[in-house]
Amino acid sequence: MEMKNRAFYCAILALLSGCVVFAGDIIHQDDVAPARPGCDNDFVLVKVPLWINGKEVAGFVGVGARFGPTLESKEKRANLTRITLADPPDCCRGPKNKITGDVILAHRGNCSFVTKADNAEAAGASALLIINNRTELFKMVCKANETNVNIQIPVVILTSDAGATLIQSMRDNSNVSIQMYSPKRPVVDVAEVFLWLMAVGTILCASYWSAWTAKQAAIEQEKLLKDGSDEYLSNEAHSSSGVMDINIASAILFVVIASSFLIMLYKLMSYVFIEILVVVFCIGGMEGLQTCLVTLLSCFRWFERAAESYIKVPFLGAISYLTLAVSPSCIAFAVLWAVFRRISFAWIGQDILGITLIITVLQIIRVPNLKVGTVLLSCAFLYDIFWVFVSQWLFHKSIMIVVARGDGSGEDGIPMLLKIPRMFDPWGGYSIIGFGDIILPGLVIAFALRYDWLSRKSLKDGYFLWAMIAYGLGLLITYVALNLMDGHGQPALLYIVPFTLGTFIALAKKRGDLNHLWNRGDPERICPHVQLQPDDR
Repeated sequence: MEMKNRAFYCAILALLSGCVVFAGDIIHQDDVAPARPGCDNDFVLVKVPLWINGKEVAGFVGVGARFGPTLESKEKRANLTRITLADPPDCCRGPKNKITGDVILAHRGNCSFVTKADNAEAAGASALLIINNRTELFKMVCKANETNVNIQIPVVILTSDAGATLIQSMRDNSNVSIQMYSPKRPVVDVAEVFLWLMAVGTILCASYWSAWTAKQAAIEQEKLLKDGSDEYLSNEAHSSSGVMDINIASAILFVVIASSFLIMLYKLMSYVFIEILVVVFCIGGMEGLQTCLVTLLSCFRWFERAAESYIKVPFLGAISYLTLAVSPSCIAFAVLWAVFRRISFAWIGQDILGITLIITVLQIIRVPNLKVGTVLLSCAFLYDIFWVFVSQWLFHKSIMIVVARGDGSGEDGIPMLLKIPRMFDPWGGYSIIGFGDIILPGLVIAFALRYDWLSRKSLKDGYFLWAMIAYGLGLLITYVALNLMDGHGQPALLYIVPFTLGTFIALAKKRGDLNHLWNRGDPERICPHVQLQPDDR
């Protein structure tokens, strides 16, 4: 398979993760009940550390109820309280024995959450822990007929897995206690800043590489024309063989195929399937790392000869000595990441492989004009919205977020993501961004820089600077929306596409370049240092 075909395939896979999320802590939606006095709390995540014989041995995450008092936000202020099993287990009737100051542990079901809380409070409990009957969290609300709710003890729900562990600990030990507190998430985490810089920096590097390659090709073509060489056409074909211009049909097909892959991932998501994706990602990442290293080293005179000398390798064809020397290190890097990807700092290796893959894809796949770029981003815009928001109505889950998180696979998510651990977030997790949110806008931004360079436009008078700023602002707005939505996944292209594409088109219309950019794209001339004439636009 040719390198550009591999890049196209990996670019399709990259679309599968076109959203921005905080990995972890997604709360299952309950029926929405109207807020009213006594039942108007915000839903908050609650940390529940488990202490046995005076030592902290485990920790669980729960969700606070719509009713009851507000929980402490600081661990040091949270009381360490003994926990007692409810009798009856569902706490739908008052406990047989008086419980003074303990936390009651009850099962969900048979009566409302408010009834359980009333019974626990009447028995003298300091708090109520409810075990859900599912392996997910649930939002506890008041029923429509429950008015004048006045619960004075905190109520928290745990998953069925956490509840089973807690009950087993109580059976095996006599002194079991818990704390309950709800630490506040920081407004902005440093991880988001670094992720923003990574995304913007990746497009910046890829765009300059693409523009430099186009400029060098134009210089070579000019030399051939001046020499009157008959080899011009064959040389032009050779120089463009490593680049694939997409058209409108392939732009639409691009999103259709990505949607099909997304559904397949959702249906087949498992540990084995994630392992297959890891292998695919390693192949693409190794290819990207190798391409970027060879190109970078070729810029140094010490490696020029190795980069220009070739050897024939069976099944692979002619390969430069430099590529042959670099490849083992790239393969070893990808394999080591795959083997040790579950350790705490493995995200660094994933980001290196991901960034080099994105840069390589943006170098190989190109948008020939603004028309194709508009169709591609418009389709991706609808794709992102549909699979993040609309899919919730059809599948009762956000397909994009489920796939991005890798639900049911035992992994932190699919590997086609850039990720950084949330450094100052007490809830931990990762801030992640899908490859598609970088590659797709990056194709249009790289086109803008190629046009600016070949048209000899200054940075201020060109389109690249403004498209780049628009992308940065769009991604920034995405993170603002993400924080306003309490970490619930957002389709990044919902914000990035209008900013980037809208700025590009509006600026081109104002300057009178829209017709040329829309239909012809790159200036139709060979010499890169000749200024475009007015009638060429």
